[in-house]
Amino acid sequence: MYQGKYVFAQVMNSVIRHEFNQGVERHHGHRWMKRFSCWDQFLVMAFGQLAGRESLRDAIICLNAHREKLYHIGFRTSLVRTTVAHANEQRDWRIWSDFAQTLIVRTRKLYINDPTFTLDLDGAVYIVDATTIDLCLSVFPWAHFRTTKSAVKLNLALDAHGNIPSFFDISNGNVHDVHFLDRINYEVGAHYVMDRGYIDFARLYTIHRAGAFFVIRAKDNLAYRRLYSNPVDKTTGVRCDQIVRLTGVKTVVLYPEKLRRVKYYDHETNQTYVFLTNDFTTDAITVAALYKYRWQIELFFKWIKQHLKIKSFWGYSANAVKTQICMAICTSLSPL
Repeated sequence: MYQGKYVFAQVMNSVIRHEFNQGVERHHGHRWMKRFSCWDQFLVMAFGQLAGRESLRDAIICLNAHREKLYHIGFRTSLVRTTVAHANEQRDWRIWSDFAQTLIVRTRKLYINDPTFTLDLDGAVYIVDATTIDLCLSVFPWAHFRTTKSAVKLNLALDAHGNIPSFFDISNGNVHDVHFLDRINYEVGAHYVMDRGYIDFARLYTIHRAGAFFVIRAKDNLAYRRLYSNPVDKTTGVRCDQIVRLTGVKTVVLYPEKLRRVKYYDHETNQTYVFLTNDFTTDAITVAALYKYRWQIELFFKWIKQHLKIKSFWGYSANAVKTQICMAICTSLSPL
């Protein structure tokens, strides 16, 4: 008979406990509950995510069906649904947000030399986007989005090396995506790739002053003046590579520096794209290729919604919803 550890226990062994405990102490996770620890809460939620349980009751029943094995997979107390639900409602969701950031730092080191990223760039590449998670207005009235429904947004910056989340934030559905840019600590020399929904020239200028680069799709009504054009090879799909200045009444004040405008024709989709960037040294075809990597964050959002529980929630308060989303991200990174 096999006498080794259970698979779930082996997966959870990858978690460094002292890093976990630091976040618990920072946000006073054990202030109100002494017996049911934060670690027990994490194990219950992680099991529910990995086992694909449909509800918190489902996860507790499944675990209690093997009560004699609970000690061997890490639990040190009996499991009661109301206790877990109360912990999700009351314990600060930032415990799990901080823990997810700890796992992100450790996981990204494994993908520094990711062979799937083929662009020759010195700095990191981050893809910025958000996904909306719909909620029922009568059950989640605090997350008002539209007249007939509620929603929360998962705002995320994805590291293109390994497609690992590098930073995330959770906001109400009616908060515009562009506000996420205010909460990012920009890295010098890194590239931030965004869709045109993030166009805000004051915030783009903040990225520029931080020593980072952005690649963003331009809007059709952009007011600008061409200063000069760089030579291009139109066989690559690049139609023009221009150095421009903004001429709008407000935009010329918000972004007073020069910009680079790259127009690219994609033969596969038969569409023409116009990009703006403050990177004046990278080849124009590489700028276009950077934007193509934006599709990776769409695949990540699709994967996390299909394989983890972030569409149906096991609690109704804002804290419980944010806790479950953070737990899902922690669970996706823990086996790594």
